Amino acid sequence: MQLRMSDLTPTERHRWLTPLIAPRPIAFVSSLSAEGIGNLAPFSFFAMGGQNPQSVAFCPIADRDGSPKDTLRNVRETGEFVVNIVSREMAELVNQASAPYPFAVDEFDVTGFTRVPSELVKPPRVAESPASLECRVFQVVPHGEGPQHGTWVIGEVLLLHVRDSLLAADGLPDTGKIQPAARMGRQEWAFVTPENMFELRRPTISPE
Repeated sequence: MQLRMSDLTPTERHRWLTPLIAPRPIAFVSSLSAEGIGNLAPFSFFAMGGQNPQSVAFCPIADRDGSPKDTLRNVRETGEFVVNIVSREMAELVNQASAPYPFAVDEFDVTGFTRVPSELVKPPRVAESPASLECRVFQVVPHGEGPQHGTWVIGEVLLLHVRDSLLAADGLPDTGKIQPAARMGRQEWAFVTPENMFELRRPTISPE
């Protein structure tokens, strides 16, 4: 089967691609407006890139009328956000935070997640999250316009918080202990456990 993207509606494109580009890690982003109104929202269009400096990117999708997500408004106004990593035990409440609440509603309050002050940015961290990344906006890149267009938010990671109990013997984060949740297609989610992980060492080329 072949599908030309221009022949599909934005919703149809989303339905075809999300089962294929999976699993997708979730950026549970906390932000504040210029007036101090809080927001907490999950984004499964999320990636990391670069190491000098370390960068992360997530992509809020505009509403069906073309209006920007509250998170996007906030990061444009303040230039700061926190990415909170999502574990399996957080998944149901993280999903609840994705409901279309009015701008004045802080999802911390409706979900019951606990605020923890950040150190280098103003938006709070999520206490229940196994790890959090305090970030400063590097660039905001719109792609498209109108209903359901995307805007990539690229941020520089300033400070990393990881729960000590989730570190491996080598002192680095242990993915099997964290059990990060991910989005699949449709309404499906998944999460990582030690049983479904496998190891492949990076290959080398022998000198001739």
